[in-house]
Amino acid sequence: MYTDITGPELLTHRGSAVEPDDFDAFWRDTLASARQHPIAVDSTRVDTGLSTLDSYDVSFAGWDGQRVRGWLTVPAGTSVDAPLPAVVEYIGYGGGRGLATEHLLWASAGYAHLVMDTRGQGSGWSVGATPDPDGSGPASPGVMTRGIESRETYYYRRLTVDAVRAVDAVRSIELVDPDRVAVLGVSQGGGLAIAVAGLVEGLAGVFPRVPFLCDFPRATVITDADPYREIARWLTVHRDRRDQVFGTLAYFDGALHAARATAPAWFSTALMDPICPPSTVYAAYNAYAGPKEITVWEYNGHEGGGAHEDTTTLPRLAAVLRG
Repeated sequence: MYTDITGPELLTHRGSAVEPDDFDAFWRDTLASARQHPIAVDSTRVDTGLSTLDSYDVSFAGWDGQRVRGWLTVPAGTSVDAPLPAVVEYIGYGGGRGLATEHLLWASAGYAHLVMDTRGQGSGWSVGATPDPDGSGPASPGVMTRGIESRETYYYRRLTVDAVRAVDAVRSIELVDPDRVAVLGVSQGGGLAIAVAGLVEGLAGVFPRVPFLCDFPRATVITDADPYREIARWLTVHRDRRDQVFGTLAYFDGALHAARATAPAWFSTALMDPICPPSTVYAAYNAYAGPKEITVWEYNGHEGGGAHEDTTTLPRLAAVLRG
C-alpha cells in the first residue's frame, strides 16, 4: 500500500537537508586528495567459460589510494583500435561485485561494463572482495552510522570517492572511449550514481533506479525499514547528536548532489517502496539540474521495475552512448 505522498505533491516535493556552505569546497578538496594517488588500474583476464564476452578482474586506487576491486566485461575480441562506450555500475546495499558471470547484460549489448565492488559490504546478498580498512566510532549494525560523527570519517565519504574513481579508472582503460561513459545503479547504487553525476564532468548519462541516500532527514522519520532505520536506531541511543548527525549527512545527500548534475538522467521510483520512499527519490529528481525523466512504478516496492527497467534502459543507453 502507499505509505508516502503521491500524485502532484511528489512533483513539487523538495528535500529537507540544509546545504552546508562549504559543500563544494569539501568535495573539491576530497577528490583532489584522492587524485594525488595514480589510478593504477590493474587487470587480469579470467576464464569464465563464456565465448561471447571477455572478463577481467580489475582493481584501481580509490579512497586514500586503497585498492578497490571490480569486474570489467567487454564483448569478445574488443580491440583498442575501436574503443567502446562504457557503463559503470554501482551495487545495492549489502552487496558486492559478486561473480564475473553475474553481470552480463550491458556487455552483451556491446558496451564495456565495469561493476564496482563496494568496500566493506558484500556479505548481505552477493559476495564482495574489497575491505574497508578505516575504522570508526561506535556504530549500529550496517554501514549507515560508520563514522557518522563527522563528514571526514563518514563511511560514504570513502565509498563516494571510490565511485568517482571508478569513472576515472574506466576512462583510463584503452578499450574504453573516455567521452562516452554512463553510470547506473539500483538503491545504494542509484544514490552513488547521483553523487557521481554531481561530482564528475562529461558523463553521457545517469540511471538512478529507486535511489537510496536521498533526503536523509525525511527518510529517517517516515520509514521503519533498514537501512535508513540504522540511523534512527543510532539516534535512539545518542539522543543529543541529532544536529551533528544531519550536519554530517548533508554532505552526502543525493538531493544536494543532484542540484550540481548536468548529464541526462533517467530516474525511477516505486510508490509502494518502504525502503526508499518515493518522496525521497523525488527530492533528488526535482533538484536534478540536467535533462531528466522519471519512471514511476505504481504497484511495486523496492524491486522497482526489475527486468522491465532493463528493457527501457537499453534504448536510452544507445541514444546517449552511440548517438
